[in-house]
Formats: sequence, structure tokens, C-alpha cells
Amino acid sequence: MCGIIGYVGKRNVLPIIMNGLKRMEYRGYDSAGLAIIEDDHLEIRKSAGKLSELENIVKTEKFRGTVGIGHTRWATHGVPNTNNAHPHIGDRGDIAIIHNGIIENYAALKIELQKKGHSFHTDTDTETVVHLIEEFYENSNDLETAVREALLCVKGTYGIAVVSARDPYKIVVARHGSPLVLGQGNDEFFAASDASAIVAHTRQVVYLEDNEMAVITLDGITTKNMENQPIIKKVEEITFDVAQIEKQGYAHFMLKEIFEQPNTITDAMRGRLVVDEGISRLGGLSEQIDALKSAKKIVFIACGTSWHAALVGEYMIEEFARIPVEVEYASEFRYRNPVMEEGTVVIVISQSGETADTLAAMREAKRRGATVLGICNVVGSTIARETDAGVYIHAGPEIGVASTKAFTSQLTVIALITVLLARLRNMSAVEGKQIVEEMLTLPDKVRTILTSNDLIREIAEKYIDKRNFLYLGRGYNFPVALEGALKLKEISYIHAEGYPAAEMKHGPIALIDEDMPTVFIAPKDAIYDKVVSNIEEVRARGGKIIAITTEGNTEIRSKAEHVIYVPKTHDFLMPILSVIPLQMLAYHMAVLRGCNVDQPRNLAKSVTVE
Repeated sequence: MCGIIGYVGKRNVLPIIMNGLKRMEYRGYDSAGLAIIEDDHLEIRKSAGKLSELENIVKTEKFRGTVGIGHTRWATHGVPNTNNAHPHIGDRGDIAIIHNGIIENYAALKIELQKKGHSFHTDTDTETVVHLIEEFYENSNDLETAVREALLCVKGTYGIAVVSARDPYKIVVARHGSPLVLGQGNDEFFAASDASAIVAHTRQVVYLEDNEMAVITLDGITTKNMENQPIIKKVEEITFDVAQIEKQGYAHFMLKEIFEQPNTITDAMRGRLVVDEGISRLGGLSEQIDALKSAKKIVFIACGTSWHAALVGEYMIEEFARIPVEVEYASEFRYRNPVMEEGTVVIVISQSGETADTLAAMREAKRRGATVLGICNVVGSTIARETDAGVYIHAGPEIGVASTKAFTSQLTVIALITVLLARLRNMSAVEGKQIVEEMLTLPDKVRTILTSNDLIREIAEKYIDKRNFLYLGRGYNFPVALEGALKLKEISYIHAEGYPAAEMKHGPIALIDEDMPTVFIAPKDAIYDKVVSNIEEVRARGGKIIAITTEGNTEIRSKAEHVIYVPKTHDFLMPILSVIPLQMLAYHMAVLRGCNVDQPRNLAKSVTVE
């Protein structure tokens, strides 16, 4: 969730820290701070609120330091105020720490440290760690050793960066459950929780694994495990550039990412479709293709938007590959003693590849003997490294907290997996070729939908004062209803619920009146007539209807206040198209209501704590 940036080099560290924090604003935060080593002491500056508050504090500062750390905090322990903002310092004031994650045993550690005379001044769990480091530093007089010994006492998750005025040209970082990437420049070195914070300075990076730490000095980066054994890390290259994490003329990142979807869907398919054979080729799955082909059951594990993509995947794979599929919330999976039968393949989905609940569920599935595959966006992420095999969605950096292009790219990749599985098991080459050819038309069909942007804004203007929405769909479009409702909730703060359309009669219909708009996803598919019946039920109760349907369907105009058209496509591909008007509707509702679209309140882009 939070952002970490660290720098050791010869340049003034302040602008590097501030620019790095700006690049990570999208992750979600409620306070910010930094620590810079100036001569023989630490300069700490921090503030509650947005990064602009910290900028106002430091804009007149004349720091000369070339080593420092910075942080944006998303509150877990303690309210979001200046006092609880990171960095935190010990009693002597010469050690500072920034931390992502949660220290589960901090209360017990705090009691022991207080008995030894340590004084605490915040409500955070993180402050406990800096006092631990201070305690061990007195014995070892070595920052690296003190950090390692302190972390051996800690239970929980962490990505940390530590500096000390007593060892002024060094940053010690460590990871357990919260991502850290280290960058190698020309006579300068970086640490960050997100590669976007350092891509302007270097593309050469190494990714820390769990239970690894690193010492960063002017001489370079040394990596070790928690047993103090040296580790040789592979240097990798960041695959995106600065332009991809800038708005490029769009009012918001979310709008930019909605309009990028023709390209990101193309990138998800690029080089993966063999038209003549009616099949997909997914090199990332090649080592596990036999396990996937012979799977007796597939279990999708995900959270939030990725969970909705998994629900669509359940429909896809069961219909075409004829394999039983279950969809699990990652946050519940490992706590309910799940049954992992022989022949079970688990597919975990995460945009960031760092979602804490999904990582924990993935590890539990592996412990129980399942073959575990991954679908993620971020190259080098933990899911990409720890799964048995996987597929990148190639959506590029997604900055808006509310996922848009990653969702449609996830659906595209799941469709590729479905085609591959179906062709290996029971689908004819003729049918496979028809589907593959239709998939190749999707980017142009998305471009057509995007021309409805002004129409959707006009619709949004009519409903900005409504406090509740209902989203309804059937079959493949039931998960789209869930996703549409989630988007509206996330960024406009309007209460919305998604349901299977037929379930409306089992409770939600009691809410229908002229003040509760209902959004129907109603393409002309095999169950269209059933959805029309549900539309009539809403109309009979005075409900206002916004309908998403396929081009050429004029009948529905007499049944809905507003109609948004999408091009025709194969039923199982329709969610890739039908969700896009819902993304635009949520976006315009939020903008018109004056909400912070890219950084909605209380949310973080990558949820790295349970």
C-alpha cells in the first residue's frame, strides 16, 4: 500500500525523494515524510494529508544531504496525523525507519522495550521496530546487524528502510511480505516499494524476496538472507518508461487507462493467437501445460476486481473446456481448511502481483500440493516469481486506484487460457478459429464503445444526486454487474450493489423506486429474453433504467430511459466490451461529484497488508 523511496549517491537527495513519492501517490496514502542525513544528524520532515503538504514544508529547505529515505503512509495503527507519519525515530534521534506492513507482535515488544527505558510517542506498530533496532545497535555498533537481529524478533509483514546518522552513507532495507525493488544507477543506488518511483533514474533493478535484506552504500548493493548468508541477485530491467506513468494530456489517469484499452487488449493477445489452428500459445504455461490439460478441478483465487475476472473465467472454462471451476476470495481461502484434491490446479490473479491475501492463499495452495499458476501485470512481482508458471497480462502500469485496463486484460488472458484448454481437450479447430478471429476484432470494437464517452457523461449528469444504484446482469454479465457496482462505489462514493438479474426478486426488488437507478447489462444473447423480463419488473415499480445492449437492438429503447450500445461479439467475450461503459459511467459520476478519481478516499492501489 504505502510508498517507500531511498537514495544513496552524490546528488541532492531531496528532489529525488519528493519525485519518487509523487510517482507513488497513486498507491493510496494519508500522510508523508522523509529523513535526510545532514552531516552528523538526521533531518526529519513529515505531514498529514497529501504530498503537497510536505512539499510546502520543505520548499524553502536548503538540505545538502545525499542519503535519505521517504515514505507515504496508509494508516493501519494510529490515525493519519503528522505524529504517526513515517519516518519514526528512536530515543537517541539518530536512527530513522520507514515501514510498509503490519507488526503483529508489536504490543508485546513495546511492553518489553518500555521496561528497558524506551519512550514511545506514536500509536504505530512501526515505532516498536526502530526502538528494537536502537536496542541492538548499542550492543553491535553495526546498523546491518542491529536491523537483522531486530527483525528476528518481529512477527508480521514488512518492507523497511533504515538510516542512521552514526553510519551516514548507508541504507539498510529488508523484506517479508511487502515488496521492495533496488535500483542500480551510475554511482548511485535506489530502493523503492514500486519501480515507478525510480524508473526515471534507472531501469536496472533487483527484486528482494521474502526474508532477504540489503545494504546500500556508495560502493553498491550487498544482499543477504536473514541468516547473514550472501545472495547473488539477478539484475532485471524495468519494462516500462516514464511516459507510461504520466497523464499525457488526459484529465485523470483513470480516463487515460480507460482509453488505453484497445491497445492493452491488443498487447494481451499479441503473439499468442494462432488463427489457422484456432488456438492460443502461452509460453509462460508451457512447463505446466500437462497439469492444466488434465486438471480435475480449477480453483481461481483473487480479490476485488480480479475476483470478478475470475468469476467470468469460471463461466468460460466450464462452458468450453468442461472442467469444474471454483472461485475463492483469497482472504477467506486459507482460513477455511480448503480441500485440495489430487489434480487441482489453482490460478491466482492479481494486477500488482503483491496482494497480501492472494500471496498468502497462493502459498497455502502450494503447501497443500496444488499446481499454482499466476495471472498478473507486474513483471518481477512476487506472484510472478513464486507460482509454478503463469501469464503476464501486459497492461502496462495502472496508476488509477480503480482498475480498468487491468480488468479487461485479465479477461483477455483468461479467454486465451480457455481457448487453449478447450482446443487441447474437446474444441474443434473450426470453432477455435471462429473464436480466435473474433478475439482479434475486440480492440476495434472497444474503440467504437469509447466514442460513446460524451453520451455517457450526459447520462451521468442526470444521476449525480442519487445515493443508491443497482447493477443487474445474467450469465457472463453477472460478474460485470458486480464490477460496475464496485467501480461506482470506489470512486464516486455512491452505494451500489451488483446482483444476478433473477436474484432481484429475492430481496433487492424491495428497494426499487424512482430514486434508485438500475443498470442492466442486457446484450442480445441466449438469455436476453429473461433479462427483458427483469427489466419489466423494475419498470413496473417506477425504477429508472440504464441499459447496456448490443448494436441494432431497438426494442429496448421503449423499456429504458437510457441505452448505451456495444458491438456484437461472442457471448463469452461480451464482458470485455460490456464493462467499458460501466467504467466510463463511474468515472463521469465521480468527476461530476467532485471526487478524487485517481486517489479515492481510504483506498490503496496494492493491498499489501491483511
